[in-house]
Amino acid sequence: MCGICGELRFDGTPVSEAALVAMRDRLVHRGPDSVGVYRSPGGGSGLGFRRLRIIDLTPNASQPMPNEDGTVQVVFNGEIYNYKTLRAGLVARGHRFRSQSDTEVIAHLYEEKGDDCIADLEGMFAIAIWDERVRRLTLARDRAGKKPLFYYRDDRLMAFASEMKAFFQHPDISIEPNPEAVPYYFIYGYVPLPATIYKRVSQLEPGTLMTVDAAGQSTIRRYWQLRYPEAGEVRPIPRAEAAAGVRDRLTRAVERRLMSDVPLGAFLSGGLDSTIVVGLMSRMMSEPVKTFSIGFEGDPAYDETEYARLAADRFKTDHTEFRVSPSAIDLIDTLVWHHDGPFGDSSAVPTYLVSKLTREKVTVVLTGDGGDELFAGYLRFYAAMVAERLPAAAGRAAHGVLSRMPTPSNERHWLARTQRFTRSMGAPLHDRLTAWNALFFDNLEALLRPDFVASLAPIDKLRHISRERPMMAGRTALSQALHANFTSYLADDLLVKTDRCTMANSLEARSPFLDRELVEYAAGLPDDLKLQGRRTKAILRDAFPDLVPPAIDRRGKMGFGVPLDTWFRGELRDYMRDLLLPPGARYRDMLSGAFVEGLVARHLAGGANLGQQLWSIICFEVWLRRLPEWTAR
Repeated sequence: MCGICGELRFDGTPVSEAALVAMRDRLVHRGPDSVGVYRSPGGGSGLGFRRLRIIDLTPNASQPMPNEDGTVQVVFNGEIYNYKTLRAGLVARGHRFRSQSDTEVIAHLYEEKGDDCIADLEGMFAIAIWDERVRRLTLARDRAGKKPLFYYRDDRLMAFASEMKAFFQHPDISIEPNPEAVPYYFIYGYVPLPATIYKRVSQLEPGTLMTVDAAGQSTIRRYWQLRYPEAGEVRPIPRAEAAAGVRDRLTRAVERRLMSDVPLGAFLSGGLDSTIVVGLMSRMMSEPVKTFSIGFEGDPAYDETEYARLAADRFKTDHTEFRVSPSAIDLIDTLVWHHDGPFGDSSAVPTYLVSKLTREKVTVVLTGDGGDELFAGYLRFYAAMVAERLPAAAGRAAHGVLSRMPTPSNERHWLARTQRFTRSMGAPLHDRLTAWNALFFDNLEALLRPDFVASLAPIDKLRHISRERPMMAGRTALSQALHANFTSYLADDLLVKTDRCTMANSLEARSPFLDRELVEYAAGLPDDLKLQGRRTKAILRDAFPDLVPPAIDRRGKMGFGVPLDTWFRGELRDYMRDLLLPPGARYRDMLSGAFVEGLVARHLAGGANLGQQLWSIICFEVWLRRLPEWTAR
């Protein structure tokens, strides 16, 4: 796991090694163990690298990694789980290796197959390959989007990096906020790829590779795309066979992710997915699995630690637990920095803290990320299927009754969830799913200043799935919901959070549920094997009855959240008011100050639980205040 960056000039100016080093060293947290830099013989391109040693700890595995004659140079962030098989084939065909690393496999495989080699790689990765023979740069990103890759482009140059903060240090790159991205941040809590919160900075999309030559000519193509079968093409499969198929594939996925030359452990939330991963690890490892969990002070509705302890006792793990108090809000500057801008998912707070705790004992950690997206684990999937069968009038009537009931104490309460679901039950499927998971949806226009909105292009509230619509046409409602979550919420929120918070602490996270073989198999399974009435992730539960304690199997989906509703009415009340209520708050240039003040008042009065919405505005304000410091050179 590492940090990578680089530059390709189109204007005849040689790449500055000082600029490369400055970009590279902004990524020190991603790779504290060693550094590397490469400039092409003509000076028109360069690569920078920071290393976190995981596989082959010797200097032989340092990057940039060349082929035999140095005409191919590779920098790579991630892990290739099938590299030993690929290496054996390359050696048999005459390639000579100097290391035992997976990076060197990429260099030699590229020699044989060019850009097509990317499709042979199984794992998580962001890769940059410079081919001096044809003076061409290739960038590639893994299928699910576990590893990030950003690029900046203008008429003079193109630069790329694992994180956008690397661009802040480049003397020829001007970083400016992207106003067009602001409404989307406040809808989703993130800016949907390929856009970012900055002008002229884009994300390379998951499952995609880009080539750019020395003249600036570029191509982008997808080498992999998630495909659910059309409704009439779903293949029936006996439940026992499907359960065995899931079990076999997830078991292999976990086994592949145990390769490491450094200590390894697992995040254990007490939910179904992480419990299964830890259970499988406990059967494969000769020593107790080191597990890590986190709980919250202030609201038991957000604390899963008793279930994590239950799983830890079941598998006799070496378990470490940490508790988060409202003082954790002090991390907000750190989190905004590591996300390169505002990030609306408040669960970044516990994710960062548990990563910091975990890094004290291990360097690699396995997670349960992706299980909900593959097997329909979210309650909104069940609600979406119910809404498909109920008349819109029934939903409106139910919401009319529920909306008159007292405001629940937090958004985890059953009443709060039911009110949210019934509010949008009459809307089309994708509007409904988006509204249920959005920060601001029906009230977005009230949040934004009218003059600000007038300066923008029309706002498409379903922009996060606009590119995926052709791949969802003709699929069942559940398959459409799963596809949308996999390509948007998972890629733009959950995996971003995991990557930034773990790598901020020089910790590598691996996701067995996002193994390509398992992802493709799960996509082809019939809906009733995933969602069986109100029983979510049905086939996953059927596949591992021996690993899941009954108390964990019976419990409902909790999710990894923070008790902001309670904190903002208690210990963090003054903090919130001091940041959001001053007349000089910077958000007021784009957002309605009166509307935000109204949100604060309603929340404090108990008329609504608006902790998540207020968090998103706080992050936005902190970013606007800090950006001038970040970009000062």
